[in-house]
Amino acid sequence: MILVTGGLGFIGSHTVVELQQQGHEVLIVDDLSNASLSVLDGITAITKSRPKFLQLDLKDKCGVAQMFSKYPEIKGIIHFAASKAVGESMEKPLQYYENNIVPLINLLYELGKKEKSCLIFSSSCTVYGQAMEMPITEEAPVQKALSPYGNTKQMGEDIITDFAKVSTMDAILLRYFNPIGAHETAYIGELPNGVPQNLIPYITQTAVGKRKELSVFGQDYQTPDGTCIRDYIHVVDLAKAHVKALERLLLKKNIEKVECFNIGTGKGTSVLEIIKTFEKTTGVVLNYKIVERREGDVMEAYASTTKANKMLGWKAELSLEEALNSAWMWEKSLNK
Repeated sequence: MILVTGGLGFIGSHTVVELQQQGHEVLIVDDLSNASLSVLDGITAITKSRPKFLQLDLKDKCGVAQMFSKYPEIKGIIHFAASKAVGESMEKPLQYYENNIVPLINLLYELGKKEKSCLIFSSSCTVYGQAMEMPITEEAPVQKALSPYGNTKQMGEDIITDFAKVSTMDAILLRYFNPIGAHETAYIGELPNGVPQNLIPYITQTAVGKRKELSVFGQDYQTPDGTCIRDYIHVVDLAKAHVKALERLLLKKNIEKVECFNIGTGKGTSVLEIIKTFEKTTGVVLNYKIVERREGDVMEAYASTTKANKMLGWKAELSLEEALNSAWMWEKSLNK
């Protein structure tokens, strides 16, 4: 059995689908603080199999211990459960440190009791800060984080690395770039509570009329069009990378106790390019305006994926246009 924490979230739900389609039994744990129970129905509709589900706040140490007692067959964890918005973390730093560090420690305490265990950690390209060279390789220095969110990902990596030295646990840290899109069925997708913190759901909500206009944070960066550049990866490609990483550990193909891989497309796209591509793909004209830069944002970040391509046997296959179109189909399905 594979435990997927935050399994009703955006990336978690798509990963559960891929796991089930590869024959893995899945237990989802989610506190529903930023997810809906309806996602479980979407997963079931796609896979024709309903995963086990437990509502639990992973900050509850006793609750986590009871879960492992109830499900001793858990052999691996994919850990998504975390608060994840850079901007919000600048405003609520203590909430981010508590939500992103305490659950990880509680899970590791339980893994430490097992003879053998493995963990896939949902890390982020934010650990690189503003990297000096593009594309970013796994050998790029981890810079001082520009936000509490980024700092929690760096701390999470350090905690896992330190724990692996004194335990039987093996781990893979997946540093992913900017996940976007939705499942092709439009049964699951990105479902933020309240005002979206990420670009694509804000674009789709603006396109459908939920939001008056889209704010583009800064047009004075040293990039070709002045807006920030990111590596946008289809969430289904990202989900498949988690399955590859998990199977690498389960089959004991890992070379080191803790390995890290960048998960992206290897291509940078600016915010204005995203807007233009969305408009061209969907035929919808977006209402947007340029506003001041947002604190915590880096200018440019896109991945070197050579290591993941070679060692995980994984590569991104879906296009930016496919990702944006799937996100739009998902948004429209929510508004029927």
